[in-house]
Amino acid sequence: MNLILFREEEILAPLPTHDPRAQHLLLTLRRHPGETFDAGIINGPRLQGTIQATTADSLHLAFQTREPPPPLHPVALLVGVPRPQTARKILQEATSLGAEEIHFTRTEKGEPSYADSKLWTTGEYQRHLIAGAEQAFTTRIPKVKHHLHLTAALDELHPGRDAVALDNYEATARLSQHRPTLPRCLVVIGSERGWSSAERNLLRSRHIPLLSLGSNVLRTETACLCALALILAQQGRI
Repeated sequence: MNLILFREEEILAPLPTHDPRAQHLLLTLRRHPGETFDAGIINGPRLQGTIQATTADSLHLAFQTREPPPPLHPVALLVGVPRPQTARKILQEATSLGAEEIHFTRTEKGEPSYADSKLWTTGEYQRHLIAGAEQAFTTRIPKVKHHLHLTAALDELHPGRDAVALDNYEATARLSQHRPTLPRCLVVIGSERGWSSAERNLLRSRHIPLLSLGSNVLRTETACLCALALILAQQGRI
């Protein structure tokens, strides 16, 4: 991790030595009392941390506030709920790239049980968001939300956004040829089995073009990251 993130209330108390962040400081960074490290408050400012003292049970830390990180990019991902191991990769890497929102929706061809995984029911997903932010040296964490179906998701996300949907079979052009017309963007990606005919018709009825990432069929997590990177490049953000 390039930045160690804390919740605001955590910086007021000693950090237990069994905490993975303490282990990273002591064993990976090999920091000693009096030495500093890069830290931050989740969705808050960056910090400079200093190890004041160590005991067998905890690290005593002090923090100085530094500059806030830049805001997240105004791009939202909407993904058909994937298998949990795929969702973990999307959460972490899309956060590293700076997506503002990551939404998941049930789809007609998707596996309904994926939405009931312990990744979501236990709050584990938050750990992957934090890991992505720490990798990217930012404190910013994207909004994450689940939707029961595609219509409800588009009702919430599409207004005010330039939207595109990825499709391997009925795309009319490539995403690299698309030029966003609005500053806020939405990228819609289906489940691993793709879109149903009804879902394609729904997307077309909302004037959301079906675009491709080329002739190769990509994994869901790869498609998410490629699409996000292309949109950010088209916006001049990377």
